[in-house]
Amino acid sequence: MLDPQARAFLDDMKARGVAPLESLSPEANRASMAADAAAQGPPKALARIEDRHVPGPGGAIPIRLFVPEGPTPMGVLVYFHGGGWVVGNLDTHQHLCADVANAAGCIVVAVDYRLAPEHKFPAAAEDAFAATQWAMHKPGRFGGDPRRVAVGGDSAGANLAAAVTLMARDQGAPQPAFQLLVYPILDHDFTTASYRENAEGYFLTRATMEWFWNCYLADKDDGKHPYASPLRAGGFSGLPPGLVITAEYDPLRDEGEAYARRLIAAGVPVTLTRCDGMIHGFLRRTAIFAQARSALAEIGTALRAAFASLPRSAWERR
Repeated sequence: MLDPQARAFLDDMKARGVAPLESLSPEANRASMAADAAAQGPPKALARIEDRHVPGPGGAIPIRLFVPEGPTPMGVLVYFHGGGWVVGNLDTHQHLCADVANAAGCIVVAVDYRLAPEHKFPAAAEDAFAATQWAMHKPGRFGGDPRRVAVGGDSAGANLAAAVTLMARDQGAPQPAFQLLVYPILDHDFTTASYRENAEGYFLTRATMEWFWNCYLADKDDGKHPYASPLRAGGFSGLPPGLVITAEYDPLRDEGEAYARRLIAAGVPVTLTRCDGMIHGFLRRTAIFAQARSALAEIGTALRAAFASLPRSAWERR
């Protein structure tokens, strides 16, 4: 059953006549998302919020550090925002990043990767990988612990987080210690049961997802690549443990849950949580959805436990 808070949210969108994303230009959608984020006001208090740039394959990548109160070095979550690889930026997800930093007691490094359609696959994945490797090699520059670095994201950002772990494994690069995937995009496939059941009427629609994919891919065959569709990877061993969160009324539900099962079958410790009655995008709206607040608490607990299980850097113990 659809959660009453989700129903009220959807009814409000309908009453306001919110246009489908696929009917607007990327620029119009970006402006709309930015306006929605600005209306939320400033994020919750932290020790500091700092903008920086890190080297990337296409030039400098903007990042934003969300640093909570507490002794350093801290665990680090490199975070990639959602938005179908087309919309979103450091501002649209700053409330979520600040909330996660406080809940997990870790530094969140938000990454402003290149967006489609101006930059097609694999630009976003390459930026995500470069930013993650920077964070793993240079954590002392911002108070992070090199042994306790995780990756995560929501929706398209979760797609990038999953791609980063595959890229690290394939290239023999340092692997993140944990992966957080919130209602992830994981396969260029619109035939799952959740796509059929939730094709329209539940915020994220099949038509919108087709538009996102068309913006992201230069060629349909690119959708078969595991860095675009991590569910199509040839194997799942050697990947980091993690937490996968899905929403019941979401076209992406089945691919997220299939990915979690593939990881578990490969011997990777993973917790899978389905948020019953919820729709895609709920986590960013903690003021509206009680389940968003519950999921945020679960994320904080999972990250704290993951970081606590890892040895701290020697220079921290001195």
